[in-house]
Amino acid sequence: MLDLGRLKALHAVATHGTVGAAAEVLGYTPSAVSQQIAKLERETRTTLLERQGRGVRLTDAALLLADTAGQVLKLVEEAEVALEEQRGAAIGRLCIGSFATAARGLLPDVLAALIEQHPALDVRLTEIDPPQATEAVARGELDLAIVHDWQNTPLPVPESLSRVHVADDVAEVLIPAANPLSQKEFLEPADLAGERWMCQPEGSICNDWLVRTFHGAGFEPELAYRISEYRTQMALLAKGIGVALIPRLGRGEVPDNVRVVPLRPTPTRRLYAVWRTQASRRPAIKAALDVIRQVAL
Repeated sequence: MLDLGRLKALHAVATHGTVGAAAEVLGYTPSAVSQQIAKLERETRTTLLERQGRGVRLTDAALLLADTAGQVLKLVEEAEVALEEQRGAAIGRLCIGSFATAARGLLPDVLAALIEQHPALDVRLTEIDPPQATEAVARGELDLAIVHDWQNTPLPVPESLSRVHVADDVAEVLIPAANPLSQKEFLEPADLAGERWMCQPEGSICNDWLVRTFHGAGFEPELAYRISEYRTQMALLAKGIGVALIPRLGRGEVPDNVRVVPLRPTPTRRLYAVWRTQASRRPAIKAALDVIRQVAL
């Protein structure tokens, strides 16, 4: 009988492309993943990995076996869900993913409540951006994720996932007090033409949203500072550098010499919880969703 752990290692390599990437996802060392596949080769008497330059490639036999392994792992998950549902208790491991500001502003209370209410549940948290989070949930690497999008920048969600709206998060312009615009009651996009913006790196949801918003106002925003962390953006603002659009969730304390000015129309990002539809009956998923809703109120 084929070993499930070895099949899981092969499936991870096929999904992520390299032994190193598979090891990172599985929480193993690359050496451990290679050993698992070597044992599977002996077990099946089949060559599964071949050297290709500095890396490896899966043989045709390995691709066939990896596809079957994916089906087996799906059946195993369904069996685990059925057993957990029969017990009626939230047990086992629950891997949650979240983007940075929700990990800071929402998840601490969620995890604390889950640990207190369901002591048999082994809760894990990974900080991960929304596009990667939905893919990780679809692949089974995460059980549930908190993601977000903006009205004019929707987040694609794989058909295999379910999602529920959790909360809305308003964003506001943060601007140094020395900037005359900081004295206005509210700002419109046209007011900010010519300002030097700080925002997340290109390709992120927030970056795409900012660019689309100002394109709609008829001009290209000057993205002078590409900064992932809002707290780093705040540090620059405190020195009189740039302007930023920062959501309230997880924002933390605003420096005394930085002003918060509403933007009209009000930019609002939508927070969702996503999970694999086939796991919807799992008590741990239901428990997590209940706690997330309670905390987000």
